[in-house]
Amino acid sequence: MTTTTVLFDLDGTLADTAPDLGLALNMQRARHGLPPLPQEIIRPHASHGSRGLLGIGFKLAPEDAAFPAMRNEYLALYDQVFTHAPCLFPGMDEVLKALHAAGMQWGVVTNKPARFTDRLMQALGLAETAACIISGDSTARAKPHPDGLLLACELANCAPQSCIYIGDAERDIIAGNAAGMRTVVARWGYLDEHDTPENWGADWMVDTPSQLLAYLREIFSI
Repeated sequence: MTTTTVLFDLDGTLADTAPDLGLALNMQRARHGLPPLPQEIIRPHASHGSRGLLGIGFKLAPEDAAFPAMRNEYLALYDQVFTHAPCLFPGMDEVLKALHAAGMQWGVVTNKPARFTDRLMQALGLAETAACIISGDSTARAKPHPDGLLLACELANCAPQSCIYIGDAERDIIAGNAAGMRTVVARWGYLDEHDTPENWGADWMVDTPSQLLAYLREIFSI
């Protein structure tokens, strides 16, 4: 089946949001009398959302009694700064322009809550050009479940088998494979030393957005 739609994870794949995610975490650490963490320590955990950030910042896990209140506090702080400095990864703008020129549609499927996703896409200037924008709370189950990706197909009026999903976390590849899509690992994203993307079962791995564009041009002649 001909590919008609390319879907992207948001944080760590389409956009570099780690500086703002880290800023909110360090604001929270300051509230609790802790020194700031360097961005290079925070960055590999940014793709795991508040779970990963509270883990590195406070050694909290979701099953800990303090986690819900700390998560709410973090999200409230992130709400103040999440559009401070987001940007597309270098080369990603060229990818989106090439897809548009080829008549292919693209969209976003993220685990980020919609309260942030929608405004972030507006801040990036992408809200009007995406065929679909699916957040972590758009469906009852977020990634690694395929529900959000299948909803994206409904909104974009395309079959899962005609889609490619690109992400920087194992849950992205699990969800894309479960939805019946081809999957690509974005190795420029927020991977840490424990990640083994070669074992995730993706169809392809790329190191940069420019390499992704070369891959898309090769297989789709765009």
